[in-house]
Amino acid sequence: MKQHGLEDKPTVLVVDDTPDNLSLMSGLLRDKYRVKVANSGEKAIRIMQTPPPPDLILLDVMMPGLSGYQVCQALKADPLSRDIPIIFLTAINNSEDEKLGLELGAVDFINKPVNPPILLARVASQLRVQAAAAFLKDQNAYLENAIVKRTQELAAIQDVTILAMASLAETRDNDTGNHIRRTQFYVKTLAEELRSHPKFQAFLTPEMIDTLFKSAPLHDIGKVGIPDQIMLKPGRFTPEEFAIMQTHTTLGRDAIQHAEDRLGMNVPFLHYAKEIAYSHQEKWDGSGYPQGLIGEQIPISARLMAVADVYDALISRRVYKPGMPHAKAVQIVLEGKGSHFDPDVVDSFAQLADTFQAIAARFADSDEDMEKKAKQLQQANVAY
Repeated sequence: MKQHGLEDKPTVLVVDDTPDNLSLMSGLLRDKYRVKVANSGEKAIRIMQTPPPPDLILLDVMMPGLSGYQVCQALKADPLSRDIPIIFLTAINNSEDEKLGLELGAVDFINKPVNPPILLARVASQLRVQAAAAFLKDQNAYLENAIVKRTQELAAIQDVTILAMASLAETRDNDTGNHIRRTQFYVKTLAEELRSHPKFQAFLTPEMIDTLFKSAPLHDIGKVGIPDQIMLKPGRFTPEEFAIMQTHTTLGRDAIQHAEDRLGMNVPFLHYAKEIAYSHQEKWDGSGYPQGLIGEQIPISARLMAVADVYDALISRRVYKPGMPHAKAVQIVLEGKGSHFDPDVVDSFAQLADTFQAIAARFADSDEDMEKKAKQLQQANVAY
């Protein structure tokens, strides 16, 4: 229903083939309403096609040409006019005709000759009902928009929190923060490629791919718990240091589990974040850690991350090494098929090698990033 200003009256369309009836109705209604008239059903439909539409229609049943019932049926079939209330005017006092009119969508019947007070009361009543319905519709739309906006805000807060947590781990690593973004998009790209594969299609739904995209940045969150003298060491680890470094997978899983426990509810993306954090260092042949899982024992989420993480580690420059050429990194990943990595994931990676390279270029580390890491390493070397 249209919104009316203080000086704007609701509009009533009167449809009747008798001039005297049109004159009578206009006289009764004009003090409270704007009145439009049509002396045939065909003219009424033409009027309805010219905006603005009326707020209510008084429609004669028995007319030459299109009857009131036919006009009602046509208006209710049109999305632009179907919500406008129709009150039938009829000299026929027949329950079957009234039943038909109501079934077609009319809201009321008024018998001719009309009783002016009854006519005005019923018109006013239906306009109040229409105004209330319009108000509720507007309120529902407002609430729906508010819910959508709030949901978007919560999702954005969640995403920012995840990236902030992941970045905290990266600041204590030789990697840069862009490693988070690159691996996140590698995982998504692999998942989208594999979603039609018979082994993966039941798992890799669009919703799951989105969940994995949100989960991936937390794969190395456990590095927060590794001592700086190990975490920032530029060279090779001693066996003892490597054993400590390996605990980052368990530390990461436990940290996420602790957060979920504190939250008091299960959160889907945290479930898969735990999988990725705990198992992304597992190898297809069982030689990885922390559990030495073999083949399909390794969660799919972790298998995707394993390829993403290793490829990025190979191509990324560090303060102590240059980045490996893309072609060489691809070759190493392909050579790991069936030993380090899931063969099916490697096959998909081979198809996506150019896409991986484009993602790497899009989120490349800047010279400023590398200078910052160099300073961190220098400070660590002085401290230890």
